[in-house]
Amino acid sequence: METAYQRLIARVQDVGRMRAVSELLDWDQEVLMPDKGVTARSEQTALLAGLAHEHLVSDETKKLLDEAEVSGDDLAATTNLRETKRVFKRAASVPTDLVKELARVTSMAKNAWAKAREAAHFPTFAPHLAKIIELEKDVAERIGYTTEPYDALMDEFEPGARAAEVEALFAQLRDFTADLVERTRQTPSKPDASILKRHYPKEKQATVARRFSEALGFDYAAGRIDVSVHPFCTSPGGPGDVRITTRYFEDFLPASLFGTMHETGHALYEQGLPAERACTPSGQAVSLGIHESQSRMWENMVGRGRAFWSCHFDSLKADFPEALGDVTLDQFYGAINTVSPSMIRVEADEVTYNLHIILRFEIERALFTGSLDHGDVPEAWNEKMRKSLGIVPKDDREGCLQDVHWSMGAFGYFPTYTLGNLYAAQFFAQARRDLPDLDGSLAKGETRPLLDWLRDRIHRHGQCYRAGELVERVTGKPLSVEPFKTYITEKISGVYGL
Repeated sequence: METAYQRLIARVQDVGRMRAVSELLDWDQEVLMPDKGVTARSEQTALLAGLAHEHLVSDETKKLLDEAEVSGDDLAATTNLRETKRVFKRAASVPTDLVKELARVTSMAKNAWAKAREAAHFPTFAPHLAKIIELEKDVAERIGYTTEPYDALMDEFEPGARAAEVEALFAQLRDFTADLVERTRQTPSKPDASILKRHYPKEKQATVARRFSEALGFDYAAGRIDVSVHPFCTSPGGPGDVRITTRYFEDFLPASLFGTMHETGHALYEQGLPAERACTPSGQAVSLGIHESQSRMWENMVGRGRAFWSCHFDSLKADFPEALGDVTLDQFYGAINTVSPSMIRVEADEVTYNLHIILRFEIERALFTGSLDHGDVPEAWNEKMRKSLGIVPKDDREGCLQDVHWSMGAFGYFPTYTLGNLYAAQFFAQARRDLPDLDGSLAKGETRPLLDWLRDRIHRHGQCYRAGELVERVTGKPLSVEPFKTYITEKISGVYGL
């Protein structure tokens, strides 16, 4: 006879499967669906969101939550019960009609965003943005918060995060970053990043993207790679079906090269989660900040590291002999680690990247405190770019329309990118302590030692530990900006001779 806990987990898994179908529909919309399918797709997405929500917040789920008992020795079961109670409380605060409306509106908005971005015309997207903000404000008020609405939205992506605490971390990074950028500006000898803007045929880039994702450990028997306007990773079938996308520009190699490594980092986390606990909290990622730590680690600490390229640069030169035939390893390493303020977040260097996130955090927070109107976003964006990076976008496409997140209703998501950088640096420093020959392994093309370390320390635990607790378990210390500052200072000092 099934226990209340077993019946509860069966319901939780059904909710997870419904959401997985929605993820599959989202993937199809971004990768394959024709433009004229957007209206029907929005209704399909709304239907599934409503069904999943109703199933989760039903009286039966509440009854089982009240009755379920687990052993304190069973960490997975304890995690499932704890996190299901948390998610139920959030979800039960929001009526199904609002959930369905938000799903329908965001499905339409993603298509409108893509068109507005292509035309570099914010007014095309503005009405959709206004509606999404209105709905998300309603969600925040219903869920509740201690200090400000933005906290309620951040909590969905980074449980327990608070805007004021994030602001304090970001303030430390802002001052540090400004100083480091200035030091690189004053250095007379600078890397030549123009070699990355030579001609790189798309067909060969696709071959390279797959090869390097496999080199990092991505299992193509349990995944695939496609093309989309904005790269992403999704796992509609759990660890056995993980899909990444990338994009190719023939005049800019890093977009596909490092964009693919970034999404591969996400994919490795998804493929490393315990398959036997799929669609339950103990089989899912801790938070988006921890998720981002995996993508940023593989993209930057490995993918932009000298050890990795000491093994792989010759093969890359062979792939692009016309573009890289006259380039040395030192020149390439310098180019991929050049510090130069840029318009596009996903193409930003490691030093200035966090300034892009701080900008978005400040704009989102202002939208939800009411100090900024949605119609004034382009102007606010451009002014913040001028103040923080010293450059101004020439149009909305390279300005406030460059990211897909707002069209998805993902307010509160952006801070997790910089939190991910901080988590990644702290994890990577610990990995180097635990694996003394890590750089030597990477220089020989062996990424498995690092992947196995991540699988053991992070992936296999699912949500058994909250982000802050996981960081302390892995590194012995709470989250700090210092490991990132140490890591990036050492790297950039080596490149620029500081």
